[in-house]
Amino acid sequence: MAPASQTIVWSQMDSPIGPLTLAVSHKGLCQLTFSKKCDPVVGLQVWLNHWFHNPRLERNDHEVLPFIQQLDEYFRKERRQFELPVDLYGTPFQKLVWKQLQEIPYGEVRSYKEIAQAIGAPKAVRAVGGANNKNPVSIVVPCHRVIGSNGSLVGYGGGLQIKEYLLSLEGWIHPKNV
Repeated sequence: MAPASQTIVWSQMDSPIGPLTLAVSHKGLCQLTFSKKCDPVVGLQVWLNHWFHNPRLERNDHEVLPFIQQLDEYFRKERRQFELPVDLYGTPFQKLVWKQLQEIPYGEVRSYKEIAQAIGAPKAVRAVGGANNKNPVSIVVPCHRVIGSNGSLVGYGGGLQIKEYLLSLEGWIHPKNV
């Protein structure tokens, strides 16, 4: 659990894949979500209440701007690696998986099975998929770079069309298109 009564700042940005909502703690980016049609603060508040004790949510576009700038650079193909602090909240297993995701180079993919093997839990393929699904900072922790063992694009919280867009942006060519 996080410290009591922490202020979390948030903002939104437009992107080629639609609006994104970003939340930043005093340690770094803690939430990046694909904004749905409803109020972005509602989903953010639910997530924050799970991980923080009595969080205070405050819109602060200025404080979130450095994170937005790096994402803009990524979408313009001017950035291949993020240089911003992240503040990840999850189970120890989820954090282990997310750390491994950060090792996948730009433009490359790994299968869920390869991630499970890399963390020393070769039989935990489904659990890796579950941890991938709970990734709180999509794109920055590149869960979109994880595919099925057969090369198929499977499972992405933002939708498979967004996963395909992000991989294409990074120059990955699906084997079926070769």
